[in-house]
Amino acid sequence: MSLTADQLQKTWADFKVFKSPKARSEIINHYSYLVKITAGRLVTSLPGGLDREDLIGSGVIGLIKAVDQFDPTRDVKFETYAIALIRGAILEMLRDEDWVPRSIREKLKALDRTVLGLETRLGRSASESEIAEEMGISVVEVCELLVRMGRTNVYSLDDILGGGGSSEDHIHFIELIVDENANPGGEVEGKEIRRILATGVDKLPERERLVIALYYFEGLTFKEIGKVLGVSESRVYQLHTQAMNRLRNFLKQEGAVPTR
Repeated sequence: MSLTADQLQKTWADFKVFKSPKARSEIINHYSYLVKITAGRLVTSLPGGLDREDLIGSGVIGLIKAVDQFDPTRDVKFETYAIALIRGAILEMLRDEDWVPRSIREKLKALDRTVLGLETRLGRSASESEIAEEMGISVVEVCELLVRMGRTNVYSLDDILGGGGSSEDHIHFIELIVDENANPGGEVEGKEIRRILATGVDKLPERERLVIALYYFEGLTFKEIGKVLGVSESRVYQLHTQAMNRLRNFLKQEGAVPTR
């Protein structure tokens, strides 16, 4: 049963202030719809060997983590915070299942090298036709690879912040933004990474910065972002990948994450 706004506020207080297990369960149940919505929007076709319930189970773990860690006193919508953690939990499960064939991985690596090489040579973002010509494949194939790349690398900003450590030490991007104590290394270090990350995002080209904002803060899918920007879904994936590469390089230059 859904809670009214007043009931929800009281339930949050019962859980966070008085540590009520009943209140915790009621909050999880109230927001359980976010799991199905997020799973459905994130993965439209399931990789072989996986069941929809596998996605839901992983998403529930993300939701529970969001409920336990969320601070209702901060000026952040719980839905935004929860969707990010639900999405992260599902993608982490997919990554652990290694659902991308090796042949596709090799093509994605080649695409990544090509995009970076062209951008360095041209001094600007490469078009899909330029990427296709450089790789000797069709524009349609490039678009398909860009979409595939986006789906396999969509969690890469979390990976950048995680620095390759254990899952327990992993720093989620959204957690760092809304929770000053999210970084296991301590509050001071967390604030410094947050400052460096904010500087890096500010340095991004306008469209890449907008993609980051719409995806991580507004919870839009890449297809929805494409409609906002008036570009194809594959172009949004490309913008996201470019933004990730820029942020990864900037954070490494600033010593915010270890080089690998």
